[in-house]
Amino acid sequence: MQKKISLLEASIVLLIILCCISMGVIVFKLSPNVVILFAIALTIGYMVIRKMPLEWVNEGIVSGLRPGIIPIFIFLLVGALIAVWIQAGIIPTIMVIGFKLLSVKWFIPSIFLVCAIVGSAVGSAFTVMSTIGIAFFGIGVTLGLNPPLIVGAIASGAIFGDKMSPLSESTNLASAVVEADLFDHIKNMMWSTIPAFLVSLVLFTVIGKSDATAELTNVKEVTQVLEKNFHISMWSLIPILLMLICAWKKLPAIITILLNIIVAVMMIVIQQGNIDLANLASVVENGFVSKTGNEQVDMLLTRGGINSMTFTVLLIILTLSLGGILMKIGLVTTVIDSLAKRLTSPSQLIIVSLLSSIGVNIFIGEQLLSVILPGNAFKEVYKKMNLNPVVLSRTLEDGGTVINYLIPWGIAGSFVANTFGVSTMSYLPFVFFSLLSPVFSVLSALTGIGVKHTKKVAN
Repeated sequence: MQKKISLLEASIVLLIILCCISMGVIVFKLSPNVVILFAIALTIGYMVIRKMPLEWVNEGIVSGLRPGIIPIFIFLLVGALIAVWIQAGIIPTIMVIGFKLLSVKWFIPSIFLVCAIVGSAVGSAFTVMSTIGIAFFGIGVTLGLNPPLIVGAIASGAIFGDKMSPLSESTNLASAVVEADLFDHIKNMMWSTIPAFLVSLVLFTVIGKSDATAELTNVKEVTQVLEKNFHISMWSLIPILLMLICAWKKLPAIITILLNIIVAVMMIVIQQGNIDLANLASVVENGFVSKTGNEQVDMLLTRGGINSMTFTVLLIILTLSLGGILMKIGLVTTVIDSLAKRLTSPSQLIIVSLLSSIGVNIFIGEQLLSVILPGNAFKEVYKKMNLNPVVLSRTLEDGGTVINYLIPWGIAGSFVANTFGVSTMSYLPFVFFSLLSPVFSVLSALTGIGVKHTKKVAN
């Protein structure tokens, strides 16, 4: 029989794998795909040394990929959505309106607030970033602002909205895993989420304050180019309204995006007056190619298409495959289960479960698993310490949901980097909301503020 893996052994192996991934991506600046592939080979080598059944590799990959099937399909649809939204004039219209309405001086805090509001209504950070986020990014770059800072503000607002929305998949999952009421969960999250939001707003206001008056001439030029080359109309905002209606009706993300693609395609056909199927199919598959003659506009609006998501999809497949193998051979569960048995106080329990969610994000790269695995592992321990389930669900969100956007090889992190063309390590320092959420979660644990206890039943 195979010898059981000890906590020390599992920790050492995981640390080696983490060091290899981190060194490859951060220090040597290698492609995450290559680095994760090497980590898979390293893990298989460990399995050979430990004389584990090699069939576990296939089984681990299959089980690991299962949670990523829907996100992969959504990402492919998002690629198509971005392309048709640009060609239909939806994103250019938002940019033109944004140039006229948004204050140049307070642009960064403004887009943080708008993305937070829309995210709360829609319940999907990915949808916010790939729609109005693209438009805001174009406006910010035109204003001469720092691209990673723009992405940080957009992502922070979208993540906040996703986290606090009752329509969010991750928010519903966190409450369901710990068997807590959804709205009790959202209410309790405010103890860490609201402080993180307010501090983020202050930071974006201070750091993002712009004296971009010199760029106003450039803004006028870009606006003229957009109005000349794209269909700019208030009717172009119909898909935004459709997106909000779909969220209100709680339609699945796949259905919502498909409907928006169909509506955008219909708008393109109406604008052109005929159907050029070959060109339309090329846009959906390869993305929209802007040919306005303005280098800046062409750079901003040449994007999208199913193929644009290839890198992200490949990274998801490799990362989830690695995570599946690590789960199959028991390295991750060994660490989490061993830690759960050694905890003696509520503060220790909250901090360790927070770190476990962050760890799952790092090693497996999947947002939902960073909620599910620690949630199931620590649920009974929280009950024994008479802690309300919403304390655990909030902790899972603070360390799981929001952190995946900061992992270069994580599903959310790779999506953001691919959508905006800004590397994860570049925008990471500016995603203040994700960085601050765990900090306030730890402060809550240490002070006991917001840590609800269950009522003990009298004998």
